[in-house]
Amino acid sequence: MIQRRDDRLILSGAITFADAVQWREEVAKEIDRDGLVIDLAGVDEADSAAVSLLFEWMREASARGYALRYANLPRAIVSLAEVYGVAALIPSVDTPAAAPVQ
Repeated sequence: MIQRRDDRLILSGAITFADAVQWREEVAKEIDRDGLVIDLAGVDEADSAAVSLLFEWMREASARGYALRYANLPRAIVSLAEVYGVAALIPSVDTPAAAPVQ
């Protein structure tokens, strides 16, 4: 689910391979301005598809001439990004403190 609050998209639910295409399309529709923050505080399950989507959304924003950032990255996403060596490439409004994911 996506909620919009001004320049922030608040995502909740699972972001996994099973629903990656739906997430890609739904969030891409909402990328309509520079400085948008995608808040993942409500994400309760994530796998490597979520890491891929973060980069897909950044590419989509860039193609439209926008930059976006992420907030409240779940621990699972941070851990996977670190394993893949791409954590430093994910623009975040947070410092490294990440939200836990079950």
